[in-house]
Amino acid sequence: MLVKTVGTKNYITIISLLFVILLMSNSKQNNEIFPGLIPAPNHIEFLDSDLDINEVLGLDYNLEDKNLIDIINLAKSEISDIGYKATESNNKGGQTILSIGVNQNVSESPESYRLKIDSNGIEIIGSDYSGAFYGMQTLLQILETIKLNNTSTVSSVLIIDSPRFKWRGMLLDVARHMFPADFIKRYIDIIASHKMNVFHWHLTEDQGWRIPIEKYPKLETIAAWRKETLSGHYTDKPHKFDRKPYGGFYTKKEIVDIIEYAKQRSVTIVPEIELPGHATAALSAYPELSCTGGPHETETVWGVHKEVYCAGNEETFHFLENVLKEVAEIFPGQYIHIGGDECPKTRWEKCQKCQKRIAEEGLKDEHELQSYFIKRIEKILERFGKRLVGWDEILEGGLAPNAIVHSWRGMDGGIEAANAGHEVIMSPTTHVYFDYYQSENKDNEPLAIGGYLPLSKVYEFEPVPDKIDSNKRHLILGGQANLWTEYIPTTKKAEYMLLPRMCALSEAVWSPKNKKDYTGFIDRLGDHLKRLDRKKLNYRKLDK
Repeated sequence: MLVKTVGTKNYITIISLLFVILLMSNSKQNNEIFPGLIPAPNHIEFLDSDLDINEVLGLDYNLEDKNLIDIINLAKSEISDIGYKATESNNKGGQTILSIGVNQNVSESPESYRLKIDSNGIEIIGSDYSGAFYGMQTLLQILETIKLNNTSTVSSVLIIDSPRFKWRGMLLDVARHMFPADFIKRYIDIIASHKMNVFHWHLTEDQGWRIPIEKYPKLETIAAWRKETLSGHYTDKPHKFDRKPYGGFYTKKEIVDIIEYAKQRSVTIVPEIELPGHATAALSAYPELSCTGGPHETETVWGVHKEVYCAGNEETFHFLENVLKEVAEIFPGQYIHIGGDECPKTRWEKCQKCQKRIAEEGLKDEHELQSYFIKRIEKILERFGKRLVGWDEILEGGLAPNAIVHSWRGMDGGIEAANAGHEVIMSPTTHVYFDYYQSENKDNEPLAIGGYLPLSKVYEFEPVPDKIDSNKRHLILGGQANLWTEYIPTTKKAEYMLLPRMCALSEAVWSPKNKKDYTGFIDRLGDHLKRLDRKKLNYRKLDK
């Protein structure tokens, strides 16, 4: 019996060791196959067999589905760039079959997908076309990892995935500094490849107007240009300037082309037309819309400026209605952002027309005048079939009934709006302002507006604060990061300030809250950055 007992113990020990080895093998396998996968999927289940991927991927899909064909054509280009050949399936061998389709029964969640890799090939099924597109993005990351690891074998896997939030956004300010249309497309590519779905296009400012409006040609000839640009930082005194005229605008053809480009990548473009403040450029072209009548010049320095649209002048609303009508006709999405932030009231306080408006409408003060302004704009947008989005200052004086609040001065504005029953987008400066420095050692970083926002802080971003009532948390549409460009004059610097922080943001707004793990993210990011290298993106290197 003693010998038998010892033998049993040895047997159990051997089994235990084999189990541990198996677990270690699976853990190693997971790390090797999906080290660069960002954002992290909801569910990954490893299956029993491996798949040897041929150099040729045979694509199997509905040849009559135009939307699917768009996804396939994009995939072909990416697959080719990675090092594979993508062609139509011939079912004659020598190919790895890649099947892609759409079936709403795969999930009740919009933008979701199922990706299965097994000995039969690869299958992607989206709950909708966006889901199919995102499934393809995941596959592209896996294929690239295989190439980077110089292997042709991938373990069988089932990935079931869907986004946590419907609004996963990135802003680009093109008013302070303008970027070529090709870079706007590159920016959209970066967004889409990380499963972000909103491009917030900040088109107007004190320093420039970047969208043509046929009814108002002076916006192109005057408002789109400034005589010079501030050199150095705003806090440097006295101010120095480059003495070079600066400006431009996107043609309507370019804008329409960019909109279609974004649509093919499941990205909605939200244009922003700033009002009632940040309006000096427009007022330089049409000074009669200001409280003083001008003359005004497009601003050459950053910051908040006192010239605003006159709230007591009916021509102001006539002008803005015409502008927004043209914007609404160009952009097919349901949202138009109107800014609403940082509107000084000094001109309104001294303007007879504005004071008359306050008296006639029974308003308490200039804050309620701003609310009156925003509410009128909301009604205009509703007639055009659009929803108003505005920065959290639109709460001041009373919120427009159906407005979406974009909370940037921390979370408090968003919390207030959500608890009051309004939809909210979270963009707090503390976590998602990508114009902030990426290191505390600012001497080794390019000039920035100020602040400090490291990668880890972005990853910590949680769009749903505990202070929001549990029955109101569904009103948080999602989160967004903002790239303001006062100190970003080039595309290379824009990429540097964007990446890899946007990688962290993508996981914060896509992946389940309980899946977030910064250590694991950093492990995956190391390999993910190799993809950015191949795409020749100018990202900031990780701190050692």
